[in-house]
Amino acid sequence: MDYLDKLNPQQKEAAIHKNGPMLILAGAGSGKTSTMTHRIAYLIKEEGVSPYNIFAVTFTNKAAQEMRDRVEDLIGGGLNMWILTFHSACLRILRKNAEYTGYNKDFIVYDPTDQKVVIKSCIKEHNVDDKKFPPAYVLSIISDCKEKGISPQDYSKINGSDFKNKIIYDIYSAYSAVLKKNNAMDFDDLILRTVELFEKNDEILTYYQQKFRYIMVDEYQDTNLMQYRFVKLLAKEHNNICVVGDDDQCIYQWRGADIRNILEFEKDFKNTKVIKLEQNYRSHGNILAAAHSVIENNKGRKHKKLWTDKEKGEKIKYYRADNEKDEARYIAQEIDRLNSRELPYCGFAVLYRTNVQSRTFEEALSAREIPYRVLGGTRYYDRKEIKDIMAYMRLVQNTADDLSLTRIINEPKRGIGEKTLEKLRVLASVRNESLFDTLSDDEIVEGLSSKAAEGVREMISVISQFSGEKDNLRVSDIYDGLLVQTGYLKNLELQNTVESEGRIENLLEFKSVIFDYENEDPKLSLSEFMEKVALLAEIDNHDAGENAVVLMTLHSAKGLEFPVVFMPGMEDGLFPGWRAFEKPDGIEEERRLCYVGMTRAMQRLYMTSAELRTLYGKTDYTKESQFLKELDKSLIDGDAIYEKKHTSDRNLGWSQGGGNDGYSNPEIFRPFEQLKYIKQNRAAGSSNSNNTGSDLSDLKEGDKVIHSKFGEGLVLSLDRSTVSVAFDSVGVKKLARDIAPIKKV
Repeated sequence: MDYLDKLNPQQKEAAIHKNGPMLILAGAGSGKTSTMTHRIAYLIKEEGVSPYNIFAVTFTNKAAQEMRDRVEDLIGGGLNMWILTFHSACLRILRKNAEYTGYNKDFIVYDPTDQKVVIKSCIKEHNVDDKKFPPAYVLSIISDCKEKGISPQDYSKINGSDFKNKIIYDIYSAYSAVLKKNNAMDFDDLILRTVELFEKNDEILTYYQQKFRYIMVDEYQDTNLMQYRFVKLLAKEHNNICVVGDDDQCIYQWRGADIRNILEFEKDFKNTKVIKLEQNYRSHGNILAAAHSVIENNKGRKHKKLWTDKEKGEKIKYYRADNEKDEARYIAQEIDRLNSRELPYCGFAVLYRTNVQSRTFEEALSAREIPYRVLGGTRYYDRKEIKDIMAYMRLVQNTADDLSLTRIINEPKRGIGEKTLEKLRVLASVRNESLFDTLSDDEIVEGLSSKAAEGVREMISVISQFSGEKDNLRVSDIYDGLLVQTGYLKNLELQNTVESEGRIENLLEFKSVIFDYENEDPKLSLSEFMEKVALLAEIDNHDAGENAVVLMTLHSAKGLEFPVVFMPGMEDGLFPGWRAFEKPDGIEEERRLCYVGMTRAMQRLYMTSAELRTLYGKTDYTKESQFLKELDKSLIDGDAIYEKKHTSDRNLGWSQGGGNDGYSNPEIFRPFEQLKYIKQNRAAGSSNSNNTGSDLSDLKEGDKVIHSKFGEGLVLSLDRSTVSVAFDSVGVKKLARDIAPIKKV
């Protein structure tokens, strides 16, 4: 058991626990993965537990692969053990038991891009205004429903049938019907359908309960209701469940994570053994102390405090910039300075609250010729040519996928116009069959133009050929055949443009992706490959070996670490975000997000804010984040934090101590309110006075006005809808009265 000697006492206590429920409260950087992998090794090597009976589940492919590699390092490879993400595990279960779910075994998985295409189509078919019901908004409601096990019918019963809810119900129902018709599931379905399978089929549930006698769940604080039910159902028989997590790092409540799952674990599983991992192996002492001084302000948490035997290290650097450009300049300058001391660019991360903040940093880094990478931009797998060829491959896997067929029916051009395609869709619906089956009917194809008929016959023939032989071909063979025989590659070559060459290069790189997977598993099937690509998370795209500064949101940074971390935008309204002030537990979740960001830093942590910030076309003075005021002041170096002095006079001053209320009667910066306000006024056809904040109802000829772009002018004439103004700068302009940015002088 010498392999356990590397563990500290708390880690070792957790690793040698065999039977009964266990909750491991693992703080940031406390070695939770090492603890979990050593426990798996201990169960197999010392307790004689079969790898077949162990199930370890986590959230990202990267985490699952790391855990798998570490276990194999400890006890050797070739293990028949499930170390998977929630989605991968559920997909495997559903694939094996597809006949009990109403799907056939070749069902496909729609990614968020595919979902958006389907939902847009459903919105259009129901003649719904996508400005009032944006696709992203409707999808978020549907996802929330599925995470809570709420069907379209349940939604209607719970929320009633007023106009808005009736629209949501109709779209949700249509969306579900399209997925079922296309033999497709989305990510939420994978877990929902598995839970339904377990709850409706005792025989299948018993099989997996007997198989998985020892269950381990990573990042338990991030589980939602369906994941919670999935795990609880599996653990019910043997009660040997070990969950690992940190309530201080629950930052995904906005997408369904329920912090109560970890806070109330001991109520769900009686006689739970609780072990706290509080020794941090990542960060210097001052960083940990500062992070704790923030997170201890949360009430909804289990008490623990990280410590380290590393040196205290640098204090937290704070810089109060003049504006967002000065903030970006300062950060780029510091990266340049530290890089000159031989710290590689990949050792730096800029973690911001919202993606829109990235622009100024990209500009500042480019100006200094500092390489950078934005994590969270357009994924490689979301590029058009990759989506196109994957649509072909999905059709080979599942010819019932109307979404994929619609995408590629004219890629390359085959003479099928949108009107013709719509008629074919209607015909397929009347015949109650897939679009592929309809186009396979030669009598129907004969009704198309000669060019379209020829193109469709060739396409159907190629897909049918590969679909019939998919079990007999390597994925790379299918890929090569589709590229050539569909004419897709030839079409790009004929274009002979810089853009088409770039697309070809991306397609060739995709061949490398396929080869990598085939090298790992020579027997890789098409469905297995498509599953692996579909389940890739954005964090799995992070290449720690690429020597470039990483720009990403704080949410994306969870699970990563960097020698130097910058946290810009530390202002109330930006971080914590303005929405947090309107929810009962909003500030606590934002505070956990701040804690996560701070604990990504290993050696140095910078926090910055801007006195003036322009976002969404609006410039405002800002109030420094309340999280800055919660920091232990003895741990801060650089600019002081502005706080209200405890004096009788009303003058405000700089102070390193004092109260936490900051400015007198502060206005929280709400950047989206201006956009929302403008959209509402435009939709309602409101008067100019509402748009500009100035009452123009008494405007008359001869009045002096000022225009935001043209300056001062004189009103020459006006009617109900227009106003003509003579400006000193540009002469006479006729303006739309409802939206003209003018005010009376």
